[in-house]
Amino acid sequence: MPRVIVFGSLNMDLSIACGRMPHAGETISGSGFITNAGGKGANQAVAAARLGAETCMIGAVGADAFGDELRRGLEAADVDTAELATVEEMPTGVAVIIRTDGDNRIVLDPGANHALRIADVEAALERVAQPGDIFVTQLECDVETTFAALATAHERGLYTIFNPAPACEIPPETWRSVDLLCLNETECAAISGMLPVNEDTAAAAFKRLAALGVGRAIITRGEDGSNVYDAELSAHIPSLDVEAVDTTAAGDTYIGALAAALVAEKPLLDAASWASAAAALAVTRVGAQCSIPKKCEVDAL
Repeated sequence: MPRVIVFGSLNMDLSIACGRMPHAGETISGSGFITNAGGKGANQAVAAARLGAETCMIGAVGADAFGDELRRGLEAADVDTAELATVEEMPTGVAVIIRTDGDNRIVLDPGANHALRIADVEAALERVAQPGDIFVTQLECDVETTFAALATAHERGLYTIFNPAPACEIPPETWRSVDLLCLNETECAAISGMLPVNEDTAAAAFKRLAALGVGRAIITRGEDGSNVYDAELSAHIPSLDVEAVDTTAAGDTYIGALAAALVAEKPLLDAASWASAAAALAVTRVGAQCSIPKKCEVDAL
């Protein structure tokens, strides 16, 4: 059976809640401090595994306590960590998260996430990838390596899902290696120049993405749901009505769930609807990987 292969970041999240964002130079009181395994790549891998897909993680951590804990967390979620490198010269990536009013602000030190180069990723794909597998990646690792990895995976016959987060300038030739682009409103605005605030602007944004060479895209819009597009399809999927307490892992849960559904051969719209349900459950819980639901919970919802 095909598997999900994630090349991406692993971070230890240090998260605290407060009533409002502090002003420059200001110290305010907070509460609810937690440490939690995170990183977009690791979150998406855990989501795919918890939601039923055989999943392999390609990435790197430092030779430190955070790296050991992140590896154990992936293994506890049944993610294959054989291609997870430990590097001596860099620390494990860390994200500092401030939570307020159900939203969050994040400051990131990538650390070991920038250790791998394309030769490392190509060697890992040679060992674990087969045509028909789903390759998922983001932009928290070295960006040149990521663009090259997308091309390599696509050439090998893998179905590629690209989450351009955090958004940056994408080389024009990279779009030829992307089978499905999945991005949120902010990322969409950065890449297309159009903020998708409603159905009309979302459709206009996809037209601009299509002009770049994007054939299929999902634009996630938080509580306003998501929009799914390709050459023959334009659909809006409403979000589920839940009380959000922490959105940290919502997007990553969506992408991991989407990959798991697609590797199980669900049609794209069904996969997107199922991913929306998974993300809705995630925002009702605090933390990153600890908030990601299991397959049985999403099926029940």
